[in-house]
Amino acid sequence: MINQIVAIGDVHGCVKTLKALWEKLEPYEDYIHLFVGDYIDRGPDSKGVIDFLLKVKEERKTIFLRGNHELMLLHALEHGSTQNWMMNGGKSTLESYGEGATISDIPDSHISFYKKTRLFFETENYFFVHAGIPPNLTIEESKEDESNHDYFYWGREHLNAFEPPWEKTVVFGHTPQPFPIQQNKMIGIDTGCVYNRPGLGKLTAVRLPEKKFMHQVSLD
Repeated sequence: MINQIVAIGDVHGCVKTLKALWEKLEPYEDYIHLFVGDYIDRGPDSKGVIDFLLKVKEERKTIFLRGNHELMLLHALEHGSTQNWMMNGGKSTLESYGEGATISDIPDSHISFYKKTRLFFETENYFFVHAGIPPNLTIEESKEDESNHDYFYWGREHLNAFEPPWEKTVVFGHTPQPFPIQQNKMIGIDTGCVYNRPGLGKLTAVRLPEKKFMHQVSLD
């Protein structure tokens, strides 16, 4: 039975911030470290983030979920069209791989990392996903019908749900907020580390089951 998890919010290329937060998590090295996705795009060093994650996954127990930004990168790889990805921060990711880099310059080890990211992860008491799940369905219903899976990457309607019919607490990122979301059956941990806006600019982790939040002000 999995009891102890540290869930980490959207990184978006902010490798200095990630490394500083990681040092704060040192006392919890025996916990599973779960990332809710969006490792890349918008920030200054997406390549550095993936290099770091490939290193730490050899040192600690890790789980990597897929965010909508990894989804867009993989779609660009599969279909050969980068337009949508470029419009959503992909340009900064390619630049981190070198001046004039194209998608074909991304190393195989990084492509493999992106492809191995998971849609969701769950324990007895928590369901982890990038964006959230439909607020009108149970978790089991959402999982069973693949037509709902786009919501796992993009959805936000659940943020306004008063009493979602979920069987356990859903932990997610995707929607930047000045403070972590702590509502009925939901915990949101995207505090907008890549954004230089009032109230944002922090990378957040939550230690479970204690529900202890840890923050790192952006250094990137």
